[in-house]
Amino acid sequence: MNGLFEALTGLTLLDPWMLTLAGLLPLSLWVRRWRGAPAVSFAPAVFARRPADGGPRSWPSRLRPLPRVLQVTGLMFVVVALARPVGRDPLPLTTEGIDIVLCLDISSSMRATDMDEKRTRLDVAKESAAAFISGRPNDRIGLVCFARYPDLRCPLTLDHRALQNFLGGVEMVDEEGPEDATGIGTAVAQAAHVLGTSEAKSKVVILLTDGEENVATEDTPGEIAPIHAAQLCKELDVRVYTVAAGIGRRSRAGAVVPLDTRQVQRVASKTGGRFFAARDAEAVSGVYAAIDRLEKVTFDEPHFRIVDRFLPFLVAAVTLLLSAWILQATKLEVMP
Repeated sequence: MNGLFEALTGLTLLDPWMLTLAGLLPLSLWVRRWRGAPAVSFAPAVFARRPADGGPRSWPSRLRPLPRVLQVTGLMFVVVALARPVGRDPLPLTTEGIDIVLCLDISSSMRATDMDEKRTRLDVAKESAAAFISGRPNDRIGLVCFARYPDLRCPLTLDHRALQNFLGGVEMVDEEGPEDATGIGTAVAQAAHVLGTSEAKSKVVILLTDGEENVATEDTPGEIAPIHAAQLCKELDVRVYTVAAGIGRRSRAGAVVPLDTRQVQRVASKTGGRFFAARDAEAVSGVYAAIDRLEKVTFDEPHFRIVDRFLPFLVAAVTLLLSAWILQATKLEVMP
């Protein structure tokens, strides 16, 4: 019975045994019928009777059973209300999102078109990053751009529309300008600092660069080297995924010099992340897709709130019983 009721109404009965009371209704009708009708009946102006000539019955005559039907239906609603119908309202799913900082190289070498003839390395990186952001709606994501110096363009946020706007406005630094260098160590350290106060169970940096560290060198011991930034990330429980984009750099003679990826590989390895080499646009998209599969968002089991739904049935019952009483006391009055 409970299953049928749930299929018809979407509600569940907490006390379905109360429906057995409905069996008393036919019994009461049978007892009343067995006792018979009153010896003398009176209706206002004999209007409920069929005319002596057998003509059509008047509308009060036709409606005489209506109060009884309303009473029975109203009592049925009372029984249903006593059975405690309840609904299960789903509660919002809670998620354990991931905090991610995208760390994007904007040095002038990102102007190369070796990954896509119609787009620069930076354009390819931005487009793939935008698709990655769109697929992670439950994560807080921030954006750090870097050349010689790191620049926090967007803090960790769930407002991905704003983040996409910041990403779309990213441009390269001037070629041969004072900022045209590659400071990987300081960029990773800046990203780790952004994630340092995060309470997320998973904290991730995705570093995309087409160059080698040339800010922290033997001649600049005060700068943060990539391996030192990796140590900081490890202490803060931050994983770093590193992506080496492009086929390398061209020498002054025009020859392609392969990129030395040893430093960024060590950063990824030391922090528990992974290193990826992306030589073309399709590979960059594949890297972001791989990271998306590796960094999963955890969802709690669905929860529901039990809400009593007896009130509509009780209101319907009172309405029907009151209507029956009014009809019996007025237009359809029958008295012994």
